Amino acid sequence: MVAERALRTAAPHQLLDAVRGVLREQYAADSVDLFMADYGLTVLQPVSVLPHTLEPLPVHNSPAGRAFGAQEPFVETADGGLARVHLPVTVRGDRLGVLSVTLPGGDHLRSCVAELTEVAQVLGHEVIVAERDTDLYLQARRKDRLTLAAEMQWQLLPGRSCARPEYELGAQLEPAYAIFGDNFDWSATADHLMLYVTNGMGEGIEASLLTNLAINALRNARRAGLPLADQAALADQAVYAHYRGRCYLSVLMFDFELGTGRAWVVDAGSPQLLRLRGGVVERIAFEAQLPLGMFEETDYVAQRFQVEPGDRLVFVSDGVYAVASPGGEAYGDAALTRAIMSTRLLPAAEVPRALLRELTGHRGRPAPDDDALVVCLDWRGRPR
Repeated sequence: MVAERALRTAAPHQLLDAVRGVLREQYAADSVDLFMADYGLTVLQPVSVLPHTLEPLPVHNSPAGRAFGAQEPFVETADGGLARVHLPVTVRGDRLGVLSVTLPGGDHLRSCVAELTEVAQVLGHEVIVAERDTDLYLQARRKDRLTLAAEMQWQLLPGRSCARPEYELGAQLEPAYAIFGDNFDWSATADHLMLYVTNGMGEGIEASLLTNLAINALRNARRAGLPLADQAALADQAVYAHYRGRCYLSVLMFDFELGTGRAWVVDAGSPQLLRLRGGVVERIAFEAQLPLGMFEETDYVAQRFQVEPGDRLVFVSDGVYAVASPGGEAYGDAALTRAIMSTRLLPAAEVPRALLRELTGHRGRPAPDDDALVVCLDWRGRPR
């Protein structure tokens, strides 16, 4: 593919220029623009160099936002016999943004939408690689300045969504530009998915430093090939060695077998799990164990858990289920159950954002007092 060769040889900050050149030459494109989803998933921010900038596009009610939400190309007519096609830029289920291309309409457009969709996918992969060497695409993702604590937390995350034949994952944090303690992490192999949902203690930089220490300790143990309970024990020792019990971290840890749906679970703190199965939502309780770093050399025990094809698992931090309304009523299981049922037809990547919008309505004000984290896992299972 000409576009792929051009992108692979382009400088990291010149990916958009490279794809523009190819699409103008190969498809008679009139204009080519790249938009990145912002951290709050509210707008699509243009990737451009000052002062030649475009206006951000809303995710909820724009043609580009429609392509982003549906994860399918969306075509709108333009003046002079042209059409503008919006193409999702997504890497293994992680929704990065939208590539918008204006080109001649009619048969010419219909014949090349599939090829343009592939170009957008290749561009997404190259953007991920380029982010090691340039801040251009990371800067385009922010409509406001991040706090330092939030900068640290976003850099720690694996992405906001991912998909494989066996499962689909989506996650979101609020306040997106000022988070400090909550976090999530996942990693998959051929046969396993490991998922951690953490609820950090404290505020600001101190909370972010605590979470960074714990997540990297968990990753270090995981990458050494240790089972789940030993991962928790080693991370617990690392946190206690540094803070001596003054600070600790709540975490809910899962190791799923992709072939069977069997899972091992360590529940070390406050994140909660709700399961939607057969049209019924229920909260799943595990044997509670001590948060990481509370005491020296805590032993952890992994419990068994089973997921079935069609299950939806929703993980929330206390910044979700404990949020009070203006009248003092906690959000709680009843409101969460209604929200999960009302979003049951959405894909997993869209659910966290939708639940956090419902939470804002319950809270009665846009700015939360605490971090709010939602992770959604749709389990499809592997054919036997």
